[in-house]
Amino acid sequence: MAGEKILVVDDDANVRGVITAYLELANYEVSAARDGEEALGMLDCSTFDAVLTDLKMPGMDGVSLLKAIRELQFDMVGIIVTGFASVETAVLAMKAGAFDYITKPINMDELLLTLRKGLEFKRLRKENLSLRKELKKKYSFEGIVGDSDAMQKVYSLIEKVADSDSTVLVLGESGTGKELVARTIHYNSSRSDKPLVPINCGAIPESLLESELFGHEKGAFTGAYSARAGRFELANCGTIFLDEIGDMSPSLQVKLLRVLQERQFERVGGTKTIKVDVRVITATNQDLEKAVVEKKFREDLYYRINVIPITVPPLRERVGDVPLLVNHFLDVFSRKKGKRIEGISDEAMSLLLAYQWPGNVRELENLVERMIILKRDGVINVSDLPDKFASVRERAVLNTVIIPEQGINLESLVNEFENKLITQALEKAAGVKSKAAHLLQMNRTTLVEKMKKKGLI
Repeated sequence: MAGEKILVVDDDANVRGVITAYLELANYEVSAARDGEEALGMLDCSTFDAVLTDLKMPGMDGVSLLKAIRELQFDMVGIIVTGFASVETAVLAMKAGAFDYITKPINMDELLLTLRKGLEFKRLRKENLSLRKELKKKYSFEGIVGDSDAMQKVYSLIEKVADSDSTVLVLGESGTGKELVARTIHYNSSRSDKPLVPINCGAIPESLLESELFGHEKGAFTGAYSARAGRFELANCGTIFLDEIGDMSPSLQVKLLRVLQERQFERVGGTKTIKVDVRVITATNQDLEKAVVEKKFREDLYYRINVIPITVPPLRERVGDVPLLVNHFLDVFSRKKGKRIEGISDEAMSLLLAYQWPGNVRELENLVERMIILKRDGVINVSDLPDKFASVRERAVLNTVIIPEQGINLESLVNEFENKLITQALEKAAGVKSKAAHLLQMNRTTLVEKMKKKGLI
């Protein structure tokens, strides 16, 4: 990339001048030093992308210079120029942290090509580190939203088991975030730079699941036109996540048990034994203990996968996390959809808090995304919530009524409550009785008669 800064170090002024001039013609920004000590002094006040250094120099030689640069933790591509090419020279250069070395007399085209390769390697390494940081951030504990006591227990377990190789069983209802827990475990483990391979055991037909898990050889079955590696092979040295493991057939349970015990298997239609080093995380929304009693799930496999169980609580059991989740999803989807949503009203939030959330966090996430799409800007209000929240509102209102010790006048209270609702409906409908009746889910004639009896018209 043009404009990158290169440091040329050579005790021969003519060589320094030729290399400097050539690299400047290639649009690099070049500085030069006559020896290693001068080069290190220049690093005190300048940064460079690469250093081209002669091997043999008075005082500090090229290898010592690269070692010093590495110890100072400067991110630079090191290339050694030498007139004494040998295997020993190459080994010394690489141990010192050199990307490559070139021999004298210098071929300038070779020098430029080597430099470009080194700088490209540096860029790719930087991008790789950046991607890893992003993944770590995405699946760090910050990725799981919630500060309730129930979620604190989940965080604590993840922290304790992440860097072990023990098998983990993640339990919880659909939509609670079991896969997010699995990903967080992987990306906080020593295997984080290796593959995480997920597979939903309940979404793939039994006839195909074995091949998906263990792979197959060419001709193993109709349609197997070529050999194919399975998920266990792809996850070697990393983690495999077996979601909905409770749906796995008994025959496959036997084969999975063998993999867990022996860390080896054969592809479908193959005879060669394949050994793997894989960390296994499983998940299910089923009661596996009950399935074991009913002979639907192997007892030996259950105890093999249930080394460390982590139960993700349903949203209704951590209702205090709802505001955190709502605001998190509002922020995420507002940015993603390019909307200016300022927040959510207290009344709308109270209904979300009163709702039971059968679909858990996934349902809440989908709801917020829907409201963001349908809302132009401003604040999310009760009117932006789906119709099903009307019944939640009714229950919430009824739950606020508490009978005092002296009792209440039911007829008077009901009459007062009806009057308030009718008045509210008329206000919302701008006095149009047919619209008010629609809001109260009754016929217009019924509403008019009720208003007459109550003296409201």
